[in-house]
Amino acid sequence: MSSILTQNHFELFSLPTRYRLERGALDARYRELQRRVHPDRFAGAGDRERRLSVQQAARINEAYQTLKDPLHRGRYLLTLRGQSIADEQSTHQDPEFLMQQIELREALGEVRAQPDPLAALDRLAREVRAQYQGLEAGLATALDEHNDTQAALTFVLKMQYFTRLQNEVQELEADLEDEMG
Repeated sequence: MSSILTQNHFELFSLPTRYRLERGALDARYRELQRRVHPDRFAGAGDRERRLSVQQAARINEAYQTLKDPLHRGRYLLTLRGQSIADEQSTHQDPEFLMQQIELREALGEVRAQPDPLAALDRLAREVRAQYQGLEAGLATALDEHNDTQAALTFVLKMQYFTRLQNEVQELEADLEDEMG
């Protein structure tokens, strides 16, 4: 089991190294691995075995969190393919995308002024989610079918913008619910 600490995330979960994955297989393998290395199983073992168990469980959790999240999985695959991604890296010079982001952020800023702010926010959330899913599909195609790391990088960078926007939508929703409820 010490190989857990040296395998890449896909090897660890016995999954093909590709973007599209079967979530059920990932979840089942996660539970199986956790059962095998869980620190409770090593409560009576020596210090070294207990420490190794904790390290392995942490590694399994880290890999699972990465693979189950579409954006993190894409970033990880790009890293495996030698493409580094700096969080502060600006998006491409895509004026259409940047204009779309400005418009979505303006719409978010105007939600409170709507007659039914929660309904307006719900519409915006659906639009943002649909855009994100489109980017996710593009990323899957770029990585799995075309092996195009440059296109994949563009999709990942755009997904990062939409992830931040989704978080802001969720924060506003919580604020509105608190104010109204």
